Formats: sequence, C-alpha cells, structure tokens
Amino acid sequence: MKILLINDYSTPTGGAELLLLSLRDKLRKLGHDARCFSSSAQPLNAEPQGDYLCLGTTSRFRTLLQMANPWAVHRLKRVLKEFQPDVVHVFLCLTQLSPFILPLLRDYPSLYYAVWYRAICPVGTKLLPDGSACQVPSGFSCYRNQCLPLRDWLPLMFQMYWWRRWHNSFNLITAASEAVKQGLLEAGIHPVEVVWHGVPIMAQRPLLQSPPAIAFAARLVTEKGGEVLLRAFALVVAKIPETQLLLVGDGPQREKLKQLITDLNLEANIVMPGQMPLVEMEALFSRAWVQVVPSLWAEPFGLITANAMMRGTAVVASAAGGSIDIVNQGETGFLVPPGDVKTLAEILVDLLRNRELAEKLGKTGRKVALEQLSEDVFVNKVLGLYDRLLQQKST
Repeated sequence: MKILLINDYSTPTGGAELLLLSLRDKLRKLGHDARCFSSSAQPLNAEPQGDYLCLGTTSRFRTLLQMANPWAVHRLKRVLKEFQPDVVHVFLCLTQLSPFILPLLRDYPSLYYAVWYRAICPVGTKLLPDGSACQVPSGFSCYRNQCLPLRDWLPLMFQMYWWRRWHNSFNLITAASEAVKQGLLEAGIHPVEVVWHGVPIMAQRPLLQSPPAIAFAARLVTEKGGEVLLRAFALVVAKIPETQLLLVGDGPQREKLKQLITDLNLEANIVMPGQMPLVEMEALFSRAWVQVVPSLWAEPFGLITANAMMRGTAVVASAAGGSIDIVNQGETGFLVPPGDVKTLAEILVDLLRNRELAEKLGKTGRKVALEQLSEDVFVNKVLGLYDRLLQQKST
C-alpha cells in the first residue's frame, strides 16, 4: 500500500511528530511504501525528517502561512501526482501547511487524525489566558477574551473559515481521545471515532529503590503545569526530604521555573537536564516511583502517560482530557483536579511512603499498556482504517 502521511512538522520534537515518524517506520517494516510530507520548519532547531518538504517557518510570519501556504499547495499537488498514494493520512495541517491543501485530497481516500484541539481552537489548547477552560466556540470571543492579538485574530479567523468549509474533504475523521472527540462533535465535525496513540514496547523498569524519585517530562509551557508540580513538590520535600524530582524538557517557561526552584529552595532535590532523546529520558526515568502529568489543559492524549505505564511506573495525572481515558483511578495511578497543589502533594506523599502500592500500580499499568497502548496495537488499528477507506472507494 502507498501511504502519504502529512504533518506540519517532521522534526522529532513533539508527540504528534514522534508518533508520525514511528508510524512511517512501522509501516515500512510491514512492506508498505509510507512517505511523509511536511513543512521545512525547525522547532528547537531540529532537522526535518520528512520525505517531501515545503516552505515553513517558526518566525512571526508563521501566522500568514497558517492561513494560506501556497508553497504547501504547489508542492503537495506535485507529490500527489507523482506518488499517487492509495491513502492520505493527515495529522496536523493548521500550524504550517494551512487548510488550502484540503481540496487537493478530495480525489484520494483520506483520513484526518485529530491529535489536539487545533481544528476547533486557534490556540489549540481550549484554555483562556487566565488558565480556565474555554467554553465558547472560536470567533470574535478569541479576540474579546484576549486569546489572540488583533494581528493574529483576523488571519486565523479566515483560516478557521476555510477549515470548516473544506474539512469534508476527508473521508474519515478520528480523534486521539474522548475529550478531543467531544470537542469536535460540539463544533459540528463528525463522524468521529477514537483511536489511542501507541508507544514503543520497552523493558520493565527495575524494582524501586530509595531515595524515591518523581518523573516529569513536557515542553515547559504554562499549560503543562510545571509551576503546579514545583509547588506541590515543595510540600512533598517538607515531609520526605530525600525525594528527588527528575524534570525533563525545555521551553519558554524554563527560566521562570528555575527561578521558582531557587525561591522554593529545591535546587538540591531537582535534576533538570533539559530536552533529552527518548532513550536517554527513559533510562533516567527507570528509577522513578511515579510519573506526574499535572497539566492545566485537557491533554488530548498523553504520550508521556502511556510511556510511563509501558515502563511500569505509577501515574498521577490531572483529571482532564485523555488522561481520564487511560489512567484507571486506584489501579494504574491517580487522577487529581487540575491546578490542585495540595491534593497533588498529598497523593504523592502517600505514594512515596508506600513502595508496595507504587509497585502494584506500575505493574497493572504495564499490563494495560502492553494490551492497549503499544505501537503494534496502534498500527494495526490504523491499517484497519486504511482498509476501510479503500473498501469505501471500491464501492
């Protein structure tokens, strides 16, 4: 089967990109001709790994490309003509490639996989500037609520208009979680079915040893809840002074978080290596008693959560978004209200004082991950969707 995977980026710098590149590799190993089309943009200065590239940028001109990227249209038209894919699978297309590529897909069996909320929210998080959840459709409210400055609001409103007009170019729309599915349905985008991400099968971590350690990995932005974690961690250290926090990631909040670490007098308890390759990160996290995912937004899925479960590590996550789908309360981990520092700290203290419970939660989480969250399970589901698209075309 000839499969064209389309994404705004092909750099190994985010969850969607890692999933895309992994899917391409898995499909190739199964004998399919899978190729990736993306922009040339380089977030975090990483090199694109796509097979076909068009113009992209991370500069202030990106908003214009999001609205209409003629280079993406021209390049994709040529790729489709030359490659003639059996199936086109789109992940992200609204932060570089623009909705103007969608009419090109009408003659091909095509699938859209919504891995976050960008199709219904120009910011992509469904969060207001004060951190509360946005409950209104995109439109003038995005400017009135100060989610977007005027210079961005107008082009992104045009973008959303063209997306709503052309999203019917897809034959099938899927979502990464029930939360994303519900958001799409409320915006009138349907039919939608849920397909969870898949993560690599990895060796189970060794038995837990003292001192206890907490793992956190994310892009360091407000919605990931790094500040919430640090304030909760200060309460944990007050009761279990030897506890360590393994804080992996980089982003615009890095310096602010480092200052907070200093203010809370936590320097001796925190390892903060920055961004790390997955293999190195997993080696570091192999000694973690618990993985914390304290997101302030409704995580569309949570690859970090799935990786932790695959490793055999208990998870404490915010009770929102995809975490609700994959974290079984009291069985594979615990869910806490987003932003609740006190409750998060209390659960962490209880867990770090009970090695037997941490081991039990991790063991159950690994079993669930092997059965439902592996790359192989994901690829098989995706291939089933491709087969369905081809059957629809033949009838």
